Amino acid sequence: MKAPLSWILDLVDVPAGTTTEEITDRLTLTGLKLEAIVSPGREITGPLVIGRVLTMEPEPQKNGKTINWCTVDVGDANGTGEPQGIVCGAHNFAPGDLVVTVLPGGVLPGGFEIGARKTYGHLSAGMICSARELGLGEDHDGIIVLPPDAGEPGQDVRPVLGLDEETIEFEVNPDRAYALSLRGIAREVLVSVEGASGFRDPALRDTPAANDEGHPVVVEDAEGCPVFVARRVDGFDPAAATPDFMVQRITAAGMRPISLAVDVTNYVMLETGRPIHGYDADTLQGAIVVRRAREGEKLTTLDGTARTLDPGDLVVTDDSGIIGLGGVMGGETTEISANTTSILVEAAHWDAVSMYRTGRRHKITSEAGKRNERGVDPTICEAAADRVVELLVEHGGGTAHPGVTVVGTPPAMPVVEVAGDLAARVSGMPITEEQSVECLRAVGCDVSGSGTLSVTPPPWRPDLTDAQDFSEEVVRLVGYDKVPSVLPTPPSGRGLTRSQQLRRRIGRTLAGEGYVEVVSFPFVGEADLDALGLAADDPRRDLLRLSNPLNTEAGFMTSTLLPGILRAAGKNVGHGTTDVAIFETGTVTLPRHAGPAAILPVDRRPTDAELEALDAALPAQPLHLALVGTGDAVSGGWWGEARPFSWADAVEAVRAVAAALGLEVTASAVEFAPWHPGRCAELSVDGEVVGHAGEVHPKVCQAFGLPKRTVAAEVDLDLLIARAVHLRTAPTFSSYPVAKEDVALVVDATVPAADVEAALREGAGELLESIRLFDVYTGDQVGEGKKSLAYALRFRAADRTLKEGEAAAARDAAVARAAERTGAVQRA
Repeated sequence: MKAPLSWILDLVDVPAGTTTEEITDRLTLTGLKLEAIVSPGREITGPLVIGRVLTMEPEPQKNGKTINWCTVDVGDANGTGEPQGIVCGAHNFAPGDLVVTVLPGGVLPGGFEIGARKTYGHLSAGMICSARELGLGEDHDGIIVLPPDAGEPGQDVRPVLGLDEETIEFEVNPDRAYALSLRGIAREVLVSVEGASGFRDPALRDTPAANDEGHPVVVEDAEGCPVFVARRVDGFDPAAATPDFMVQRITAAGMRPISLAVDVTNYVMLETGRPIHGYDADTLQGAIVVRRAREGEKLTTLDGTARTLDPGDLVVTDDSGIIGLGGVMGGETTEISANTTSILVEAAHWDAVSMYRTGRRHKITSEAGKRNERGVDPTICEAAADRVVELLVEHGGGTAHPGVTVVGTPPAMPVVEVAGDLAARVSGMPITEEQSVECLRAVGCDVSGSGTLSVTPPPWRPDLTDAQDFSEEVVRLVGYDKVPSVLPTPPSGRGLTRSQQLRRRIGRTLAGEGYVEVVSFPFVGEADLDALGLAADDPRRDLLRLSNPLNTEAGFMTSTLLPGILRAAGKNVGHGTTDVAIFETGTVTLPRHAGPAAILPVDRRPTDAELEALDAALPAQPLHLALVGTGDAVSGGWWGEARPFSWADAVEAVRAVAAALGLEVTASAVEFAPWHPGRCAELSVDGEVVGHAGEVHPKVCQAFGLPKRTVAAEVDLDLLIARAVHLRTAPTFSSYPVAKEDVALVVDATVPAADVEAALREGAGELLESIRLFDVYTGDQVGEGKKSLAYALRFRAADRTLKEGEAAAARDAAVARAAERTGAVQRA
């Protein structure tokens, strides 16, 4: 929000000698942050004067452009009294017009020096200026044409344009829409700057009572439009010029002057914060009706865009059809034009949520919409309309029609109970109840009671809805800079927690395995889960919806890390990286559907019961690990051929993580999306499933832009960390010789190798030191539907050399148990 300082000081008095910097420092401390102090005249030096165009001769150029060779009367400003010859490329002026002229020796914003130079075959001695060249705005379509009574040629133009005016630019938070007006900023100066007084509210004025002579208005949706005020001005002169003060202030505020009728509505909007819309009254047909749009209805708005409306849009209609998107943008058919002599002024209050949704739906951004969607004072519609009528009559020669239409009443503000000592307890400052009451009344609140205060916020503050909002108002007025700074004393010597140490161990292990860590957004959409091939009843489809997502296509918290990491791998492959090995650790969100969470107090430590209730209402957020590998797991070269990733690499990566935590993972075959059937392993620790690993289904690979045979894994790290051996002891080694035994067992092809290995371990007993699967064979020699698994068994005792036959007996016991459990038959 850009606010000219003189406009602010028209509405509130500050002590003599108060500088602009002192004002902005106080406003920043109370939450209205300074962006910049702008004064265009500071960067302009040298002769900048009023010039009168005497002649202009159009001269077409070879490049298709037409320039104007002008002679301009600049009085004695050039030292000769002779007209100045100037080349100008604009065409929005004519002989006799007064223009802004900078002469040789002048310097414009940005260090642009002006001199006499030959161009287009003429010696151009100066420049006729546009608003952008003077730093007054972005308009560069034409030069500035001054009013006929602006002054005489040769006079300094700075006072006319207000170039010495200081304009303060503020950063306004979305919840403080009242500060998008000079009325709101002046009120902030009143409560922020010490000694400020004499606030003159531009919306505090006597207005005529409603009567039956005004334009008929029917509001069918009172929730969407609680208040609608209509006033009319007849006999308006459409050629009337906008007064200089209004042009200067609108321009300084960052808006472009257009015509008196439009400028007046913009001026009052900037002054009061209330958006105003004007209709050409002669184009209206019948009563105005406010309602919701119907399916398939269309409207061409003022920007010339034909729009198909949504049933959620609030529209303004008459007998001819829709004439405007309520609170967002008017329609073409009733637009004020250069021939308009009768103006119907609309000042209506619109539902902020509807305004926001309509603006985003139709991608319309406007100054009026920006204010309506944030919440505007609903009680000043009559005052704002009356102010517009007053200015149109005063400067446009019109007559105020006696009819006054007022439909509806402003919604009442809620009464909130606030503890009188809440601000003191929250801030730690010695704020008395009397100080709190004084501060709340200063910002416009109605306060009654003692001990527990009954506070009604002012109508221009819809953001004040909770007791903590009011305590914040008190604290910011007392001064954030006065809040005591007390740092908590950190406990010494604790270092990293057990969980942090183990997570670092996991990261180092995966890095050692050749994986690179990535971080992705924890947001997904239904399309991401469809791409994973999850069934309709898959529990991972139970998602937590975000109320304000960054991306409407990813409006949920993810229940699995796979979409994000697969997308990251796909982007790397798409950029030409053929060999990718990445991992991610992060939390997933699993809704508990326990109802809304209670708001905890901020002035004391929550009780254990309150914390437990909050935890029960929050979704579960377990820590997961996901990894993806595609391309070559081992690069090829002079040392040998490359080896591509296989499902076994995903399993082994998880096993390496488990081993780093002192755990052993068991893998068994399972079908589970998004993995390929028959190439997916269910991973367990001590009989509890912790995750899955294997080869990603080809359709999922295609959906994420990955090559076939891509592998992935996802495990629950919380489960692994809970079982981890935090401080591992060094292994002991036997100095006695090892006994080696190999066995080959034939089993059904559907029997998992992990089950056979588990049976062998159980049967071999305590002498078994290690077991390793070193060969898998299928073929005619073992029969159809069978496979041969060859294991290397190593036996050793810790305290002695094994006797002859001990290793063989242990081997036979292992084979017998495998036969009993899995139906294995030993091959000859």
